[in-house]
Amino acid sequence: MTETNVTDAIVASTAKPATRPARPHFSSGPCAKPPGWDAARLATDVLGRSHRSKLGKQRLQYAIDLMREMLQLPDTHRIGIVPGSDTGAFEMAMWTMLGARPVTTLAWESFGEGWVTDAAKQLKIDPTVIRADYGHLPDLDQVDWSNDVLFTWNGTTSGVRVPDGGWIADDRAGLSFADATSAVFAYDLPWDKIDVATFSWQKVLGGEGGHGVIVLGPRAVERLESYTPAWPLPKVFRLVSKGKLAEGVFKGETINTPSMLAVEDAIFALEWAKSLGGLQGLIARSDANAAALDTIVSERDWLGHLAPDEASRSKTSVCLTVAGADEAFIKTFAGLLEKEGAAYDVAGYRDAPAGLRIWCGATIDTADIAALGPWLDWAYATARS
Repeated sequence: MTETNVTDAIVASTAKPATRPARPHFSSGPCAKPPGWDAARLATDVLGRSHRSKLGKQRLQYAIDLMREMLQLPDTHRIGIVPGSDTGAFEMAMWTMLGARPVTTLAWESFGEGWVTDAAKQLKIDPTVIRADYGHLPDLDQVDWSNDVLFTWNGTTSGVRVPDGGWIADDRAGLSFADATSAVFAYDLPWDKIDVATFSWQKVLGGEGGHGVIVLGPRAVERLESYTPAWPLPKVFRLVSKGKLAEGVFKGETINTPSMLAVEDAIFALEWAKSLGGLQGLIARSDANAAALDTIVSERDWLGHLAPDEASRSKTSVCLTVAGADEAFIKTFAGLLEKEGAAYDVAGYRDAPAGLRIWCGATIDTADIAALGPWLDWAYATARS
């Protein structure tokens, strides 16, 4: 039987599966809550209190301490909770530190392209741009580390990640800026290679949106204290006071008012992560989920990975190709799954090639990934018919 006939036979014989994923939340952001999450389990003593009260500061500092412990972050790096999700955190890094030396931006998906736009059109610093198509990495050997370098560690909308930190020069003169929002808590990041990292709680931790986290290494702190940008800085971006780092920001004294409910939600997720054994437990869950999805893909001739190179394929935001699919087909496909309560929010990102995007981060249960396979068959068959 030919490959085409095999696919036609699947279409003709696929029935609606009897078992649904217990938690069909496969969105790539905001992502599934941790297993066992319940709003009633969140600590609420701090709600209705000032974030600048003793209790408020304690809870913010506790969230920072848990992030440091779970990320195995060295004492050389500072952690701050800032406004605007990962986007706000990365914009803060760009606006406060760029302009001191030439800049290289890497782009292989939509968010990387966003940083290109900001550097070129907003800050007008004429960056060197190194691009690759969706599903591929650019040639990392082209990077000149006398420049500041901006990149996404894990491309959420392309399913492509940098394989490791080996391409980042130890003797770099420039700073490395990593948008790491889909990578932290899912990979063992080499913090000695990262001068600035940003992320949000809404990815691997399954937290709420609106808050970002910025991580500064010692070289980034040196830049902040020795360089003043040529452009004005909004208040929410200011990390320096009287020429020195505003240390309070990294001790829970946030620049603006945070949602303490979102902070408690993040603490719940971090304590859950700690109960798994910390970072290695989170990595193990993500790896198992990605492997389960890879098995599903390998068993279907109509499914493929947008990222063909396994070494640079994301283990969190996994992007899939669907044979013969266009945007309208994927909309129908994803709509069928949502209507049945079998999978939510699995259509690929709007700027990416038409396809599916399945979140495989640690808050997903591997059994739910496995249960998804027959539903993908059903939706594919139903959409084609």
